[in-house]
Amino acid sequence: MDAPTLQRWVETISLRDFGKPFRHHAQFNSRLRTTGGRYFLSDHRIEISPRHLQILGREIMDRIIRHELCHYHLHIEGKGYHHRDADFKDLLARVGGLRHTPPLPGIKSKRKGARYVLTCQNCGQEAFRQRKMDPNRYRCGACHGPLSLREI
Repeated sequence: MDAPTLQRWVETISLRDFGKPFRHHAQFNSRLRTTGGRYFLSDHRIEISPRHLQILGREIMDRIIRHELCHYHLHIEGKGYHHRDADFKDLLARVGGLRHTPPLPGIKSKRKGARYVLTCQNCGQEAFRQRKMDPNRYRCGACHGPLSLREI
């Protein structure tokens, strides 16, 4: 897929799913590794990962574009465009956009370099660490329970 085809695709999705035109620039960015797309507040452009399109396919990429268009349209309208905002969550659910990009095979995750794992003794939540630390000095971020440290 080339850049003009991507631009037409984003414009089509915007009109079809949002009922509003996309009047800015959409482009590919081959440096994106862990995210399928990005929206820029400064100039309202959207960047899409060609690797995600190639590996995950058009259907998943369609949902990733809807996610970025949610940021775009809400920002243009002056509403809550952050992931945490209710406006964003509602619009994303209405148009069927993806909340998170599925991971690509072969991309390094945060767990790969971890040598230790902190585990909450109450809720069982895990946090992966590269460096050894004293678990008695910290508490679980979710339930404030005590932590235990073990080597992987």
